[in-house]
Formats: sequence, structure tokens, C-alpha cells
Amino acid sequence: MKRVLITGAYGGMGYATAKLLAEKGFTVFALDKNITAPEKNIIPVETDLTDAESVRLAFNTIRSQTDELFAIIHFAGIYRLDSLAEMSEDRFTGIFDVNLFGAYRINKTFLPLLRQGGRIIITTSELAPITPLPFTGIYALTKSALDKYACSLRMELQLLGISVSVLRPGAVRTGLLPVSAKELDDFCENTKTYAYNAAKFKKIVNSVESKSVSPEKISGIVFRALTARRPKYVYNVNRNFSLRFLNVLPVKWQTKIIGKILKK
Repeated sequence: MKRVLITGAYGGMGYATAKLLAEKGFTVFALDKNITAPEKNIIPVETDLTDAESVRLAFNTIRSQTDELFAIIHFAGIYRLDSLAEMSEDRFTGIFDVNLFGAYRINKTFLPLLRQGGRIIITTSELAPITPLPFTGIYALTKSALDKYACSLRMELQLLGISVSVLRPGAVRTGLLPVSAKELDDFCENTKTYAYNAAKFKKIVNSVESKSVSPEKISGIVFRALTARRPKYVYNVNRNFSLRFLNVLPVKWQTKIIGKILKK
């Protein structure tokens, strides 16, 4: 029986993946800040990824039950929507602590349990490889950094026979969509600099997020990545056509287009 670790295991994508893998015979160590009771083949491990001591305790808990993991699957993450010119330093640094440093802490700590043929899957975003948009820039920054981190990690871990894959989903019907809506509402209400622009931006975001896929679609892709003989480096899911089209244009044109859309 193969054993895997999932971060953010009780969020939408994480839990759908944990359930599917458990049904397929995997043993799942389910890491999250908020856990529930154990289920068949799912072992909850309460963990705060922003706390190195909490991650170390999670390692000791799992190490007491096994000396080998087949895969580490990253779903833990938070969403922020704000103006880079207005947001507080705590909000700016806090999202990096979860989205980027959390993945680093887990991989560094649990790498000794991965063997040759093991796998790491890191969830970034469809925004990761494209030019950042206004107001979602902080989220895109963390996911872009995570994407680059995954690429560098892949370069290194191939020397140990461990593969690293990146999952880049667009909008998914998870708990993050209501969070995204609240972040957008809060931004529109609180911004002192971009009130008019934020209202126009809200209409665009609502249009994009209405075209979402289920968490189960994501879990199926993770299962294929785990069972493939040669997993792909990138798995793109539900990419937004408008964002892709905008991104093929020169950045100068992208900037002008966004300006024309959002300016008075």
C-alpha cells in the first residue's frame, strides 16, 4: 500500500483528492490546520505550515507510522486580493508564508521519506506563468514564485530519481471561491485609491470565476499523475481563454488594454 502526504487536505481540492486516493488503496496522511476524525485510509495530522515546530511534530507523527512516502501533494494555500500600494505588510508577507514557504518547509522536512521513484505535486495557479493583473498581483506573485521553486526543485530532485509536477488550475469550486468573493468585496469597500477601478474589476472577476470546475476533476488529474509511468511536469486545468489570449500580447499592449478597461 502506497503512502502519500497531502497538505490542505481538508479543503476542496485536498479533500477530494484524499478521498479518491483512499478509495484507490493509498494511505493518506492528511495535513491541515483544521482536521476531522480519521476515515478509512485517511489519517488526519493537525499541522500549521507557517510554524516550523508544527511541521517537525507532523514529521515525527508520520515517521512513527512509516519510514517511506510515495508522494507529497501540495494543496495548502490562501488567497489575497488587494492593492500593492495599499495593503499592509502583514498581509503582504503572510501570503508568502503559506503559499511559498509552507511548501518549502514541508518538502525540506519530509524529503528523507521519499525514495527513488517518489513524486511531489505542487499546486500553483493558471496565473503563475502569465503577466500579473492589477489587484490580484499579490496572489500571482506567490504562485509565480512557487512555480519557479517547483521548476528548480524538479531540476535538483531528478538527480535523486524523484519527479516534481506542477498543477495549474483555473477557477475550481472550492472554499476559495467564497473567500475570493469576500476579498474582492472588502477591497471594493476599503480602497481609498481605486474605488472606481475596483468596481469595474469586480465584474471581470465574477465573469471569470463563474466558469469553474469541480474538485473531483482535480483529484482525477492528481491520480493520473501518481500512476503515470512518466508524469508530466505541468498539468493545466480550466485555463481561461481571455487570460491566455491577453498573455500572448506584448506586455506594453497588455498594460494599455487593462488601463483602457479599468480607467474612467
